Amino acid sequence: MSALAELLAFQRETEALAQVMGRLGWDQETMMPRGAADQRGDEMAALESVLHARRTDPKLGDWLAKAQAETEAEHAQLRLISRSYDRTRKVPARLAAEIARVTSVAQGKWAEARKTEDLAGFLPVLGKVVALRQEEGAALADGGDAYDALLDGYEPDLTGDEIASLFKAMRPRIVALRERVMAAPPAPELTGHFPKAAQLALSAEIAQAFGYDLARGRIDEAVHPFSSGSFNDVRITTRVDETDPLGALYSTIHEVGHAGYEQNIDQSHGLTVLGQGVSMGVHESQSRIYENQLARSSAFCHWLYGRMVDRFGPLSVAGPDDFARAVNRVASGYIRTEADEVHYNLHIMLRFDLERALMRGDLALGDLEAAWNDRFLSDFGVAVDRPSHGMLQDVHWPVGLFGYFPTYSLGNVYAGCLHAALRADLPALDDDLSRGDLSGALLWLKTRVQTHGGLRPPRQTIEHAIGGPVGEGPLLDYLEAKFLSLYKV
Repeated sequence: MSALAELLAFQRETEALAQVMGRLGWDQETMMPRGAADQRGDEMAALESVLHARRTDPKLGDWLAKAQAETEAEHAQLRLISRSYDRTRKVPARLAAEIARVTSVAQGKWAEARKTEDLAGFLPVLGKVVALRQEEGAALADGGDAYDALLDGYEPDLTGDEIASLFKAMRPRIVALRERVMAAPPAPELTGHFPKAAQLALSAEIAQAFGYDLARGRIDEAVHPFSSGSFNDVRITTRVDETDPLGALYSTIHEVGHAGYEQNIDQSHGLTVLGQGVSMGVHESQSRIYENQLARSSAFCHWLYGRMVDRFGPLSVAGPDDFARAVNRVASGYIRTEADEVHYNLHIMLRFDLERALMRGDLALGDLEAAWNDRFLSDFGVAVDRPSHGMLQDVHWPVGLFGYFPTYSLGNVYAGCLHAALRADLPALDDDLSRGDLSGALLWLKTRVQTHGGLRPPRQTIEHAIGGPVGEGPLLDYLEAKFLSLYKV
């Protein structure tokens, strides 16, 4: 075998083991007995040790030095494997295993603390997670900025300063839009009782309308909705509130955006480094464009209104126009995953500033809750009333995903660019959406973005799809046009 063939065969086994580890994480959030948390932590640590050893095996260095790539896909695989090899070697095996163990345990403790509002009882394990990620960030940074090193794991070649500049450019127009919309008469609110079984049935129907292949996936319930897996086993979760069907529906659509990306990657890339989303920002661009620009469009809401009436009977809103306004209702809610499009990026900016300060040692863990609550009151005009509405609402920090949050807003920016290009290419899109026909939009996204997987770096992936540069302008233009119209201001 050539060096390239040996390298790719070895990497295929590594990717398969990584999928197994991901399945353990899925099981932990959906079906695992509560009493198994400590054991699962040991299992995750053991598997992480195996993966770390494979990802730092000296044979990789030898193969990388000798491998000769010919195709674009082969060149991309060498680039990504080399990046992983260089990055992983900087992190001691002991540290990698301990992070896997502690974050697995912390996830279960977070779920319990969120349920009981016991922030004080959760802080000790969160402190361990923070310390471990600070140590990892320092190892990866090799004298540079530790937060940037963590961010690079989710969005390669992007820095915290670049994110801060992006947010500085976005914030004035978002705040101005928020002020105008919040001063207008409020949109109607969907109220009533919506049985769980009917919500889950409609969620499954909508998931399939958005192209989710249930022969290669499944929908379960979890405390925090998420998508897991790649290639031919891609699973999603949602959560149900019988007073709020929009939460389950739009959480499902969001996760289907992630899952659709994974399921639509070219099958030849399966179980290779190309066989998964290229970055979290690009991943979020898919989930956000599915959820917002497509599923929250007035045209799609008119179709969805009919399906809601079929499932639940007469609704509390007057008709499809008011239903569309209810779906896009702007309010200063506590929960990021339920936030409207006007407020969503303010949630991310808050988390970015706090986690960056925490990782740099500029904010003490004991001061994090107060800093969160003060910032939330300033940005949203509402006081946080309990920890589950504040810093306990997200799973990301408990499982150590520091550097992940800004990719949500980056995904919104990417989605804004993709949406503008999509509309230009499909001028009859609203006609399709009003019939619940997503085939044209889904094919466009599959062809332009999803099928390529990790073939190109993140920003190049979006630039290739839209045929031009990336910027925040299309997103902000879209938000202003949409909400000023909906609120008639």
